Amino acid sequence: MKETIYTIPLTEAFEAKTECPFCVIHNKLEQEAISFTLGNSYMQSDFRDITNKTGFCGHHYKMLYDYGNRLGLGLILSTHYKSLYNSLDKLLNKNALPKSTFIEKLRGIQPQATTINEAIDLSINSCFICNKMEADMVRYISTFFYLYTSSSDFQQIFSQSQGFCLLHFNEVLQQAPRYLNDKQKEEFYVQSKQMLLKSIERIQGEIEWFVDKNDYANADKPWKNSKDAISRGIQKIAGVCPDIPVYKETK
Repeated sequence: MKETIYTIPLTEAFEAKTECPFCVIHNKLEQEAISFTLGNSYMQSDFRDITNKTGFCGHHYKMLYDYGNRLGLGLILSTHYKSLYNSLDKLLNKNALPKSTFIEKLRGIQPQATTINEAIDLSINSCFICNKMEADMVRYISTFFYLYTSSSDFQQIFSQSQGFCLLHFNEVLQQAPRYLNDKQKEEFYVQSKQMLLKSIERIQGEIEWFVDKNDYANADKPWKNSKDAISRGIQKIAGVCPDIPVYKETK
């Protein structure tokens, strides 16, 4: 098996037998992007040019704040605010909100989004870290299909895994036609579908036992595999790992 920067962590993620290997990769990429952003990168003008335009989503602003390098984040925000003011100043002075007619108000017709709304939505939803992670995840999914179609060892590792969470199952299925022929697509779909349904059925039983175990009548019975069933259950359907500790700068 040809090992690259992508194949090694991907193989390790599948061997870990978590609820979703791509969630493991996603969390790793996210932490690396936070460290990159608040490492020495923020001191570079070309990097700040990018973040001045894109900014970050609310989720990643929170992660950047929690990371601990408040001075670095302050410098990023300082120049981003200047860029944001200039763009909003031009936008807001050039456009005005449309007026609704009496009939539209009477009928409760929802006003259409204006240029202002669209521009602000674009600003709010733009994120340097999301863009970076999305590009890296595309490469990892490409590597997954390369290994799936070329390595019998990896095929066995995949078959013994817990499959994907619902979010990454959907992403992988969308990308599959780019890398698989018709026969491979059918085989992969059947295999991954069965793995997903089996995992959901298993987790459903574990969550039910978690609930039953909290009944005093079952106090002396074993937990089985249900102690962390709630967090794994959330991960399986939402692609979010709720028990991951807040990522902080190490000094």
